Amino acid sequence: MDILITGIHGFVGANLVNALKAQHTIYGLDIVAPQKEGVIKTYNWAELETIPAVDVVIHLAGKAHDTKNQTNAQVYFDINTGLTQKIYDWFQASEAKKFIFFSSVKAAADRVEGDVLTEDVVPSPKGPYGESKIKAENYILSKAVSGKRQAVRNEEQELGEDELSTINYQLSTKKRTYILRPCMIHGPGNKGNLNLLYQVVKKGIPYPLGAFENRRSFTSVDNLSFVIEQLIRKDIPTGIYNVGDDETLSTNELIALMARTMGKPERIWNWNKSLIQFCARVGTVLHLPLNTERLQKLTENYVVSNAKLKQALGIEKMPVRAEDGLRKTVGSF
Repeated sequence: MDILITGIHGFVGANLVNALKAQHTIYGLDIVAPQKEGVIKTYNWAELETIPAVDVVIHLAGKAHDTKNQTNAQVYFDINTGLTQKIYDWFQASEAKKFIFFSSVKAAADRVEGDVLTEDVVPSPKGPYGESKIKAENYILSKAVSGKRQAVRNEEQELGEDELSTINYQLSTKKRTYILRPCMIHGPGNKGNLNLLYQVVKKGIPYPLGAFENRRSFTSVDNLSFVIEQLIRKDIPTGIYNVGDDETLSTNELIALMARTMGKPERIWNWNKSLIQFCARVGTVLHLPLNTERLQKLTENYVVSNAKLKQALGIEKMPVRAEDGLRKTVGSF
């Protein structure tokens, strides 16, 4: 199939190109347009209307979450919301049949209330990153619904109720829109919090947060690529889907896994929680690597259910185990 990937030069984009290039024809769309192996041509956003017809649009372009809180809030809305509106309008007017939007679990909840996050939760994002993502989701949903209703209204004068029911079904299956909410994505080229932890273990620095017990969901980029391939090839119902590995890990387990992978000793210290929290508050003021937000990310429970997605794909398990995916990621640093 012919596929357009926005944000193609990012971490996820690079991995998707490697996973899809053997079976599909790939075009790119990004703020810069250098040549990329496996991509026919990359366009910049000013050239959007010159892009040839494609079958699938994968929208990755976005402003990543800045854990140092140094990004102006409007930047998130200009990029995460504004570019999504622009590319989805283009998709609606194009011949493309499938649109895959990379949102985030942070569009649904900054913190997980209860044991596990599902797609049924009423979205309550906190901060401009999650708020800009849910605004983009809502735009897509409103456009998809209004477009369907308009098409039905255009047929109303000529069709009876039974025929309208049929056309409604046909319209709902003509174009497919998938909103994906992945949790922390990792893989070769990842530069987020996992890389920070890697540097701590590599340098032999003891991890001082052992007193914090938590469970977290992760998303291997290999599992993510598998999901994208399935959405491209199969007739999966339109909808919102959480994306994550099957297994969860604690941060302590993650540190131990990194140490084993690198052949380093497992140095995990159980320092007093109150002391650590005080240091994080100081780090927020002084813009140090350990700040309040990063401490929360490292120690909070954030378990995400992928049950709806697996049911839609007709599978019982994701192809890559969480530990295997994380081991591959660590090995790539």
